[in-house]
Amino acid sequence: MREQNADADEIAKFDDAADAWWDPEGPFAPLHAINPLRLDYIERRSGPIRGQRVVDVGCGGGLLSEGLVARGARSVLGIDLAATSIEVAKAHAGETSAAVDYRCMTAESLAAEQPGAFDRVTCLELLEHVPDPAAIVQACAQLVRPGGSVFFSTINRNTRAWLLAVVAAERVLGLLPRGTHDARAFIRPAELGRWARGAGLDLRDLTGLHYHPLSREYTLGGDTGVNYLAQCQRPEEA
Repeated sequence: MREQNADADEIAKFDDAADAWWDPEGPFAPLHAINPLRLDYIERRSGPIRGQRVVDVGCGGGLLSEGLVARGARSVLGIDLAATSIEVAKAHAGETSAAVDYRCMTAESLAAEQPGAFDRVTCLELLEHVPDPAAIVQACAQLVRPGGSVFFSTINRNTRAWLLAVVAAERVLGLLPRGTHDARAFIRPAELGRWARGAGLDLRDLTGLHYHPLSREYTLGGDTGVNYLAQCQRPEEA
């Protein structure tokens, strides 16, 4: 693992667009559209968010973090290495009075600082943007308490995923800016499952995320061939 598990070009890419994080029609529009679905999935798989301690790893501008607060989380910590995105997240939380603590730091550093401190850990749309995704999975496993859940979302690595997530989404439909994704960094569910098991997590669920261009809507369920979400659980201590 590198000294800091980050790609400077990836950080710069998100920082350059940071001012648009909260524009529902801007480059992060797909994240605005799927945010309710992501929150629903978290609650469906692990129960109500209300009263829970949550850390959002790779929080960006805070879309999911503020959504977690709106669902009643007792405390939410959002971490990211994109410093400008963190500043945007802090500013927006100040405007909306969302009680989120944002910090510019690595998941690995937080895991060493606060092991087992969180009821739930979310790490959505991040793994495909870091040099060592397995290390992020390991850190997330260390952050969650025994019995708690860890949620990941990423993109499968196959030809269909490249055609839909890169060619269609970025070059044809313009859902995302060109260059958002490198298909070589996509992650097969079997790989994610192996990393999770190696980190001491039980993989409990895989669910596909689908975009329907005619209705311009997103839905969850079934096929994990392109975008997918995963729920893992840290076993209770004996």
